[in-house]
Amino acid sequence: MTNSPFEVPSEVRDFAERSVEQARKARESFIAAARRAAGAANANPTVKSVGAHVLAYTEQNANAAFDLANRLVKAKDPQEAFAHQSEYLKAQFAALQTQAKELGVTLQKSVAPS
Repeated sequence: MTNSPFEVPSEVRDFAERSVEQARKARESFIAAARRAAGAANANPTVKSVGAHVLAYTEQNANAAFDLANRLVKAKDPQEAFAHQSEYLKAQFAALQTQAKELGVTLQKSVAPS
């Protein structure tokens, strides 16, 4: 271990990395089950379309959070961790804006007269 007061022991870092990976796998199983359930649902096309969008956005946002967790686990110091957090927040804000716009377009199309 170095003289840095913020050095994380490798055992703790390894445990955190394994935990993040296990959580990612659990999320993948959940999303797969949700997709199967949505596909089997007897719902109108608009509901299915909105549901598919929401599932896709959930998956994108969860992937971004897991990617952040991996970067935070590997950060060498607090400044690096703060930089990762800042990048994540900026990217997620932009992603959420895009997702809201896309979902709005989907909903508008569904209520527009044919």
